[in-house]
Amino acid sequence: MSKITKIVGIISLNGKGKGFINVEDVEESFPVEAEDTGTALPGDTVEAETYVNFKGTECAKVTKIVERKKTQFVGTVVYDEEFGHLLVKPDNARLNIEIVIPKSDEYNIDDKVLTKIHIDTWTDDLKRYPDGEVIQVIGHKGDNDVEMQSIVIDRGFEIDFSSEVIAEADKSVAENGKITEEEIAKRKDFRDVFTCTIDPVDAKDFDDALSIRQIKDEKGGEDMYEIGVHIADVSHYVRTNTALDNEAKRRAFSVYLVDRTIPMLPHSLSNGMCSLNPNEDRYAFSAVFKMSTKGEILDKWFGKSVIHSDKRFSYEEAQGVLNDAGDSSAAGAPIRSREQNLEAGGAWKAAPFKTELLELNRLAKIMLKQRKEKGAIDFETTEIKFQLDENGKPIAVLKKERLDTHKLVEEFMLLANREVAEFISGKNKIAHQENAGVYRVHDLPDADRIADLSLFVRALGFDFHIPKVGSKISPKDIQKLLDEVIGSPSEAVIKVATLRSMAKATYSTKNIGHFGLAFDFYTHFTSPIRRYPDLMTHRILEIILEHKNVPASIVQGLEKICTDSSKKEVEAADAERSSVKYKQVEYMQGKIGEEFECTVSGIADFGMFIEEPTSKAEGLIRLKDLKPSDFYNTDPKSYKIVGENTKTTFSIGDKVKVKLLAADLDSKSLTFEII
Repeated sequence: MSKITKIVGIISLNGKGKGFINVEDVEESFPVEAEDTGTALPGDTVEAETYVNFKGTECAKVTKIVERKKTQFVGTVVYDEEFGHLLVKPDNARLNIEIVIPKSDEYNIDDKVLTKIHIDTWTDDLKRYPDGEVIQVIGHKGDNDVEMQSIVIDRGFEIDFSSEVIAEADKSVAENGKITEEEIAKRKDFRDVFTCTIDPVDAKDFDDALSIRQIKDEKGGEDMYEIGVHIADVSHYVRTNTALDNEAKRRAFSVYLVDRTIPMLPHSLSNGMCSLNPNEDRYAFSAVFKMSTKGEILDKWFGKSVIHSDKRFSYEEAQGVLNDAGDSSAAGAPIRSREQNLEAGGAWKAAPFKTELLELNRLAKIMLKQRKEKGAIDFETTEIKFQLDENGKPIAVLKKERLDTHKLVEEFMLLANREVAEFISGKNKIAHQENAGVYRVHDLPDADRIADLSLFVRALGFDFHIPKVGSKISPKDIQKLLDEVIGSPSEAVIKVATLRSMAKATYSTKNIGHFGLAFDFYTHFTSPIRRYPDLMTHRILEIILEHKNVPASIVQGLEKICTDSSKKEVEAADAERSSVKYKQVEYMQGKIGEEFECTVSGIADFGMFIEEPTSKAEGLIRLKDLKPSDFYNTDPKSYKIVGENTKTTFSIGDKVKVKLLAADLDSKSLTFEII
């Protein structure tokens, strides 16, 4: 590496201004001292020169900004008395800058604003204070709506839709939303088949439904099931090359915060005609499977459909039906159509649909078992949700319970996504259009990261045997480790570390399979209301079902859609995490001075991180705040902190009694001390 004199890569920065440059196809990153970053901001593509410092470490100095990742940032208006300027202090502490703005009656001190930096006037000698302008006043700092909006705006998502986009959505609903005999004739009619949705209790849109009915095989012999995975037919309403489509493409995802959803599509579609509401006919795009009572897939069909959801279940309500039924199996029990039920005098709408749910659950468990046997990795971790008051303040933290009904829906969605991907791939291969699909891919983990993971878990007392040189790690190797740590104090930490060692799942036109799911083929087909790649998959599938090749005009733009969507997905996930972290810290603000028993979740050279068990909030105990009667050192090999005199040791997974000293909403951080 020492021969490299010039590099081009993407820079990341920390709150102290130091950074790293990651170069494509180069395993090691190059450290950058704060004084060598120039005017680079996190995510910028930069040109740099390398040098070897006095420690013998190869470092880099930024010499040119090749491409800015972004120039607009959300922050708080403050007044700097020393310089006599109004400044915007960015919410992202890693920017390590403050933006000079002119005085104006449009905003006040402590307002949250969106600011644009005047890049052309920004020089190194004024690095911390670039000039800028306020392009949007969001509201007063501390207000719940303002804070939540700030999170999504800072990541490039818009809250509202333009009047043009809303008008197009309303027009599409008016023109395409009527259930007509002419349109039904082009589709497969499932309205006489039991169909339901199963979603969170507070869900506003329903983009997937399940149907089930008993059928005979073609020879009239053994009973089998026809299982339908019905997805909102968004492509029927969102047509290509329209303002509505362009806006959906730009947003790429709906963003889910603690207390709200920022939708990808206007409400007239996302909560209206594209939502599979109960007791209403809806257009769908369906993946339908003939399955034996043993869960074997005997046949499959993909196509446009019309459905009628008979029941809107919450996960908890559907679980209650399963619980009331006990462990009994409904295999072979009659599943009647709506018409048969009414003829028999049954109250269809009041029925609990026990038989239908039992069979769907039984088949889902068979598929889950099959996936695990093939090596699918289970990264299931504890998730939380907040109970909020009328002002959006968190008053309680609740653990999200993972129910059988969650797994039921998940298995059938995975089935549809996998089978659609394999179908598209097969048809495109025949047509010599291998890159005419949108796949959800998950690459093999990087060998160095797996080696680091092995060292980490061994330091915590577990064996993780990595493959020999030249051999590839398998999902089963990862799952074996996760199984071994179940119930240990380090379980949660090792799960997180293992997840971070994995490659990130992305979208691509090149199918390389999905490592984590142990699938050779996988796409996203089941959520076109909230994910643009799913909408593209619907369009591609429709073209293929019409026995046509995917037009070159579409194929040429697919990889950019995949790349842009992958980037937007990261931003959407980051916004969601940030909203959770904000509420965690806000919840803990009312508990300053209280004592807790927490778990050591991480070791760093400046201290240790701990996790509070109820809120799952992570905080920091600095080395300097440990017992003053001793001097503490970090042992990087064993991931421990050890006192020089007392030999007091803190390890990952240890339980520690602490007191909460501070909860800072600006930095979304908690500070504790050992008691």
